[in-house]
Amino acid sequence: MNEALLRSLTPGVLAILVRRGADFAAAEDAVQEALLEAVRVWPADPPRDPKGWLVTVAWRKFLDATRADVARRRREDLVDQEPAPGPTPAGDDTLQLYFLCAHPSLTPSSAVALTLRAVGGLTTRQIAQAYLVPEATMAQRISRAKRTVSGVRFDRPGDVATVLRVLYLVFNEGYSGDVDLAAEAIRLTRQLAAAVDHPEVAGLLALMLLHHARRATRTAPDGSLVPLAEQDRGRWDTRSIAEGVTILQAALARDRLGEFQVQAAIAALHADAPSAEETDWVQIVEWYDELTRLTDNPVVRLNRAVAVGEADGPRAGLAALGALDASLPRHAAVAAYLHERDGDLATAARLYAEAAHGAPSLAERDHLTRQAARLNARRRR
Repeated sequence: MNEALLRSLTPGVLAILVRRGADFAAAEDAVQEALLEAVRVWPADPPRDPKGWLVTVAWRKFLDATRADVARRRREDLVDQEPAPGPTPAGDDTLQLYFLCAHPSLTPSSAVALTLRAVGGLTTRQIAQAYLVPEATMAQRISRAKRTVSGVRFDRPGDVATVLRVLYLVFNEGYSGDVDLAAEAIRLTRQLAAAVDHPEVAGLLALMLLHHARRATRTAPDGSLVPLAEQDRGRWDTRSIAEGVTILQAALARDRLGEFQVQAAIAALHADAPSAEETDWVQIVEWYDELTRLTDNPVVRLNRAVAVGEADGPRAGLAALGALDASLPRHAAVAAYLHERDGDLATAARLYAEAAHGAPSLAERDHLTRQAARLNARRRR
């Protein structure tokens, strides 16, 4: 069974059902049932038109569910709208579906969560980690969002800012390697940039390209993480870097600064440095100051503490870190790194081990465990 094919077809099938009058929650349930049917049937009898097959089966599943609680006339109207047999025209409805999920009846955070779950294919656990909230809290948020849009007509698409937030989180999840969605996020952001003249859309596209240019060097052949300072810069994708910088420069020239442009500027400074030692950390700190002004995000402040430690020394970085909540994800890892640079190997080893226990992924946990072991070995010499 080609799971990638099913994943790629799902947004388009869901969009067709919504356009034909199905409310979002019922349409999503029907599509999920059709996918299960495809997993059961396709290995023995693959359809010639997979998307058309899914649309037909999902629509029938929706009708079956609808017949239980709607009047006869409504049932007859739905039957009249049943897709005609034959091949379904090819098309990509994914970006349109992102806008439909960013419905004005939802708060931005709920719209993002709903889209990541229904269209992006992320699990509730992955979305909760992106939002820094417990999984149960996120499950309740997604359920409330589904109830809110149940029965709502999807004729008022949401705003660009919410769609950008969704695309950014989808890219980050793909970039982490847990689910390979990074290339899909870049593809959709390119579509959005071609359709919408907005500097933040350009900023997000530039940011994605600059990060994606380093992807091949982020992990070793054994799957272990490679920190930025240790990556082989000769293997970075210079074409993507050049494109990202060009897009960013055009966006910044419009003097409508936003958080994605600022993040892209930071990524560009890393990409421009011939080596880690030659990174312009002073300018990076200035960009983080700008990003803090725009977002006041605790994770931004955490990253800023690292930059301050590089620009002004580890003790300055620790002072900046001291103003933040120690329960922040990766707080212990940042503290460990700064203490190591300051020569306090015992504290650094303890904090690396502590950070490993709270790591969000197996690769990160293994990396932090090895860091703790490395420092403990040094101390025993």
